[in-house]
Amino acid sequence: MAETDPLAKCQRVAALWAEVESGGWTPSNSADSGLLICGRPERPELVAPGDLPRRSLGSLAGRQALVHAIAHIEFNAINLGLDAALRFPGMPEAFYRDWLSVAVDEARHFRMLSDRLVEMGVAYGDFPAHGGLWDMAERTAHDVMIRMALVPRVLEARGLDVTPGMIERLRAAGDDRTVGLLEIILEEEERHVAIGSHWFTELCAERGLDPDETFETLLEQYFSGTLRGPFNFPARRRAGFTEPELARLAEMDA
Repeated sequence: MAETDPLAKCQRVAALWAEVESGGWTPSNSADSGLLICGRPERPELVAPGDLPRRSLGSLAGRQALVHAIAHIEFNAINLGLDAALRFPGMPEAFYRDWLSVAVDEARHFRMLSDRLVEMGVAYGDFPAHGGLWDMAERTAHDVMIRMALVPRVLEARGLDVTPGMIERLRAAGDDRTVGLLEIILEEEERHVAIGSHWFTELCAERGLDPDETFETLLEQYFSGTLRGPFNFPARRRAGFTEPELARLAEMDA
């Protein structure tokens, strides 16, 4: 997780998963979470979300910036998957395997997008980015149930909401190559959000909490008045969201 070179991180994640699948390494719940470090390269420069320039997808620069932004999200998602698999002790082994498998997918997504950036004449790190995903990981590091509620089911689920619109705009701009990559990512991200839904529900049950009420409480606590649509309700249903949860999101959007 502390690896800072993006390509090396992807390679090491793939190698770790190969060991897990072969039985050569078993996920452990004995990690010292206080020593976990999020390894990131020196570039891209991290700025506030509002400081990122807006660009039209009708231009090459606009499409480069969009692919770069998604690549940055996927790179952060590698660290999020690894962190979930290492930070929280006492969970079932299936929990650790689930989040390691997510890290593997995210590493593959990052490499796909990184290669696409090169095809477009730029590289990861050439544009500024923001660190919102990891900021929330740090805010939820104290409680695995809150992490499951807010990172995969809110922040990562935004990809389910906004990617269809990106695909439409990129298709209209004639960028079928990037469209194909985003279609793959969109399909696979449903599983990642579903994993978050599964473990959030399991953890609520262990604590005697109603998951719908708990999710609403956490939304109010962490995202009051800040969540806006569009919401991809069909994809969210497939990823384990209940009708009360979706209704609460619709209320916040209204």
